[in-house]
Amino acid sequence: MEVITPIKEIQQLALRLEKEGKKIGFVPTMGCLHDGHLSLIDLIRERSDILILSIFVNPAQFGVGEDLEKYPRNMERDLELCGQRKVDYIFAPQTDEIYPLEASTYVSEEGVSRGLCGEARPTHFKGVATICAKLFNLVRPSYVALGQKDAQQVVVLKRMILDLHFPIEVVTGPTIREQDGLAMSSRNSYLNDRQRQDALLIYRSLLAGKQLVDEKGIRNVDRVRAELMTVLRSGSLIRVNYAEVVDRENMKPEKEIELGRSMLVIAVWVDKIRLIDNIPLG
Repeated sequence: MEVITPIKEIQQLALRLEKEGKKIGFVPTMGCLHDGHLSLIDLIRERSDILILSIFVNPAQFGVGEDLEKYPRNMERDLELCGQRKVDYIFAPQTDEIYPLEASTYVSEEGVSRGLCGEARPTHFKGVATICAKLFNLVRPSYVALGQKDAQQVVVLKRMILDLHFPIEVVTGPTIREQDGLAMSSRNSYLNDRQRQDALLIYRSLLAGKQLVDEKGIRNVDRVRAELMTVLRSGSLIRVNYAEVVDRENMKPEKEIELGRSMLVIAVWVDKIRLIDNIPLG
């Protein structure tokens, strides 16, 4: 495994691999790797000749007052985990090379990024789209692995890939959960024991909503949304950002639940820690 930092070096590598006919699989991350990230490595490996993983805490996707400075970082452990998974290259660029002072170009998706997390964090998806466009241009992957836990982000990036004609296939991995059901996230490390107890209500509410649909045949959006809110409001530390039923292809609110299309999505603050989760229906 080789760690690459300079942009010029990753460009040269990608061009050489492309000329050799190699298919590059790419996993973009902000580091502090967990089993969710590792599952994406496993998912994309069989499709790829060369596997590249990026580690870059992207300042452009953090809003004012968010947790950029304290976002968990553990490069030594990340490299150890990637070595165990036999990742071929780690791309870990410097911020001032990715975003030089004179830079004035950004990528903004104007459709599926509007609601949900895009409403609560209005600059977030602009930052996500910009860094991923840069990384895709540098790494030149044939396949990109993304996690279902970040459902809206997946849809935003699929839209960007389509609109900007990147020759990339997106491979989406299922949400990986802790033993207690909490969706794996680097931000879980912020939670103390009391906060974690309330955080578990996120998945419990999703399961309660799914049970209404699967076992009782409920298709009324308001009824299912009310069930989500009932469970979430039982937590004393939880403030609900949204609890919605959406079309998984465009993240727009559903008027009626349709199996195979609809998805339950939740974002909450547990004290000052923002967590998201989702579960497809059908």
